[in-house]
Amino acid sequence: MATTTLAPGSRTYGRSWVLDWLTTVDHKRIGVLYIINSFVFFFFAGLLALVIRSELAVPGLQFVDESTFNQAFTMHGTLMIFLFIVPMFSGFANYIVPLMIGAPDMAFPRVNALSFWMLPLGGALIVSGYLVGGAAAGGWTGYNPLTQQRFAPGDGTDLWIMGLAVVGTASILGSVNFLTTIFKMRAPGMTLFRMPIFVWTVLVTQTLILLATPVITAALIALFIDRNYGGSFFDPSVGGDPVLWQHLFWFFGHPEVYIVILPALGVVSEILPVFSRKPLFGYQFIVFSGIAIGFIGFGVWVHHMFATGLGPVANTAFGITTAIIAIPTGIKIFNWMGTMYGGDLRFDTPMLYAVGAVAMFVIGGLSGVTHSIVPSDYQQTDTYYIVAHFHYVLVAGSLFSLFAGVYFWVPKWTGRMYDETLGKWHFWLSMIFFNITFFPMHFLGLAGMPRRIPDYALQFAEFNEIASIGAFGFGLSQLLFLWIILKVTVLGRGEKAGQRPWEGADTLEWTHLPSPPPYHSFTEQPVVK
Repeated sequence: MATTTLAPGSRTYGRSWVLDWLTTVDHKRIGVLYIINSFVFFFFAGLLALVIRSELAVPGLQFVDESTFNQAFTMHGTLMIFLFIVPMFSGFANYIVPLMIGAPDMAFPRVNALSFWMLPLGGALIVSGYLVGGAAAGGWTGYNPLTQQRFAPGDGTDLWIMGLAVVGTASILGSVNFLTTIFKMRAPGMTLFRMPIFVWTVLVTQTLILLATPVITAALIALFIDRNYGGSFFDPSVGGDPVLWQHLFWFFGHPEVYIVILPALGVVSEILPVFSRKPLFGYQFIVFSGIAIGFIGFGVWVHHMFATGLGPVANTAFGITTAIIAIPTGIKIFNWMGTMYGGDLRFDTPMLYAVGAVAMFVIGGLSGVTHSIVPSDYQQTDTYYIVAHFHYVLVAGSLFSLFAGVYFWVPKWTGRMYDETLGKWHFWLSMIFFNITFFPMHFLGLAGMPRRIPDYALQFAEFNEIASIGAFGFGLSQLLFLWIILKVTVLGRGEKAGQRPWEGADTLEWTHLPSPPPYHSFTEQPVVK
């Protein structure tokens, strides 16, 4: 076989580059594999979103039947959350965190590889339902009794359960690895309060994963027993409690929101000081607000369940905690504003996406605060107002931050600068079409349009048509992003980046390593002063 050199300063193996990548335990290559895998599922889930919006463009059933529609929105939500956003930030963390803290690799490199390779396996199980008569169709939340055998016969739902259990196990393995790496492998002088904010958000995120994911894994196992072995955990026809599923799911599901958003906030906290040419304002406030978000996040899950009839005491208590969690989030936003205030701002593409993510996240956060008002929540539950809210948080907040991070670190990963003009076109097209897609959904929801339906009354037609036009514009905009990244990665085009292309970037990956970093990142362990 041909001899392949992995990277500057790397060892040379007498085997093919394909085998090198398939068997790698290098944290940087595993990070790249996470990112590639995540984008594959992102584009597939995006195509499913366009199927949904095509059907909803006008009233009536035009393209798909109810069953196919239900499968599409179930797979869209599942893949976007579990196979795209969360693994994508795991890819960022795999590549960047060891470099940021001066570690030679992750604490357990082979476990790191295992936790990655379980992801495509779990994803394949989830989508393989399409090959055996139909994918899962009970929604990405899997509400019971819709996922019981009598409502969801066939193997699609069972494959969905097994795939999510595999993905959850991979996340748990990864969280143990990250926590061990951050606590035990920091360079000399890298105290906890010298760590970059992104490392802090990864630390809190992985703690949430470790505490929350076993809960949903246990719930999935119980659901599998209900479906196949005569269990009675959630099926009301045999004495089960479907509300128990909601408690277990949302006890995981709301920390999952912060599992998705905290690394995004960490990316923003790394980018804003660099392009404001100022130190981060209120470092410790941002650190402790992130910890507070993680802690309080375990005490708000019932605001997803106000309409289930839990009573005024539970509703009041969780309405209060829902309002409280806005406080540490607001602290971060005001600290970011303080960072930019009086700075020498430079609006390159990473900065545009970081500022845009914050602006859209504020809109999503404000609509989320209305959910703490129980009567208001009664009106909004299961309407398109909720769809608008969580897309402003998860798409604009997380996805735009993710784009900011890709543009910020891709010169370090590849040694090449991306096309700045195309990057700005990508930002403005994404921002405009995103708002065209999702802002009208606030009005649809307040007017009473239910979510998860393939057809609707004529009164909702105009805003749905606008949203569908925006969805196709947003989807096509991401093809531009794909071309920008392929140019610098596969085609190797673009100016050489140099070690520190961004003036003011001062974390270890910028100050101590070339672009791209060598196979063995640090030949000498850095000392942080």
